Amino acid sequence: MTRQATTNSVEINKDQIAELLAPFMGAVPLSDSQLDAIQAYLDLLLRWNSKLNLTAIRDPEEIVTRHFGESLFAARQLFPADGSRETAIDVGSGAGFPGLPFKLWCPSLNLTLIESNQGKATFLREVVRTLNLNTISVITERAERVSLSADVVTFRAVERFERILRVALSLVNPRGRIAILVGSEQIGLAQSTLSGIVWKTPVPIPLSKNRILLVGGRRNSVTPT
Repeated sequence: MTRQATTNSVEINKDQIAELLAPFMGAVPLSDSQLDAIQAYLDLLLRWNSKLNLTAIRDPEEIVTRHFGESLFAARQLFPADGSRETAIDVGSGAGFPGLPFKLWCPSLNLTLIESNQGKATFLREVVRTLNLNTISVITERAERVSLSADVVTFRAVERFERILRVALSLVNPRGRIAILVGSEQIGLAQSTLSGIVWKTPVPIPLSKNRILLVGGRRNSVTPT
């Protein structure tokens, strides 16, 4: 597969994106409109990355697999039904992962992106505007100061893991779920930090040696699998 990237544009077509994402999508391929959105999002990310350092990954193919692939795989597990009307909060959204791919997978999702960095929040708003996405809010604030709740609260690649775990749980509806994308070595820490949570069996991320999706809910609200 050949591709070339510059700071101003990305030369990676929809067929290449679809091929790179196939291992994460199972039997349900992405539509042309979803692939168009991913391509536009990727182009924005590469152009803004030189100014904001949104991701340490510079190679567009690796961005597709590491960021979009992982996020879309999680979205498939969390929102398997078409037309889900659930609400979701992405804590410390950064470049928009996993929250914005959740929205691309499930357009009816009511999504809030929490990002305290003003520059990154501006980037998130530009992605939302460019992709013409609705029912999305971008909040420029620290998550512990936000008075919201949602059916699904998620995060990935954050510092101060234990603190963010507790903050994320405080944003989960009583019968909602916390869903985190982490390394397998963090499973024990998550389970011990949130001892009142019933965790489902960790789901390995395709093409990864140790990345997993870990989902849990308060006791009496979920059935472990």
